Amino acid sequence: MSPIIFFHNPQSRAVMAHWMLEEVGADYDMRVVSLEKGENKSAEFLAINPMGKLPTIVVEGTAITETPAIIAWLADAYPAARLAPPIGSPERGSWYRWLFFGGSCIEPAIIDKMFDRPDPPRKSALGWGSYDDVIDTLEEVLDPGPWLLGDAFSAADVYIGSELNWATMFKAPRIAESRILGAYLDCIRARPALQRATETNRKLVEAAK
Repeated sequence: MSPIIFFHNPQSRAVMAHWMLEEVGADYDMRVVSLEKGENKSAEFLAINPMGKLPTIVVEGTAITETPAIIAWLADAYPAARLAPPIGSPERGSWYRWLFFGGSCIEPAIIDKMFDRPDPPRKSALGWGSYDDVIDTLEEVLDPGPWLLGDAFSAADVYIGSELNWATMFKAPRIAESRILGAYLDCIRARPALQRATETNRKLVEAAK
């Protein structure tokens, strides 16, 4: 396989895909996209991803977008990293559950808090219910942990762990104060692949100043 082309910005959701690329040991060619200069809305980039969003990867001419899709594809493309349960196993179903839960429940619930959106007239109208429903669910599955699938770290932890880590940056309620989620984030932040990606991103941010 030729190197994966990875379109990246260190202050975007692409940091999640970056960690995953490091976690599986992928050979990739990073191409930094300046959001400030609008490079993500250039005709060249929009031809690859019409949404103009990051992360985006290109694998042998095929564009893959959407963070959980990239993470799931990498888990299957690099089986030696053992970040996905076998296809057809019950554990694989649970793995899918948490990958989908990230985008369909965790992220919108966090965005609700970030922008202080008012509660809807009917909580049941929202796929994620409420922020507290989401946090309660995560605490339940991660007690005792240490990972979403129990003893096995997986690509689902890359996605969910990234989202929770991101949420702590703006002090989303309950996460930092939670014994269970705090222990989970300690395990997340100890991953060498995340530390490598974080250091690279720090240097990219500094260089852009």
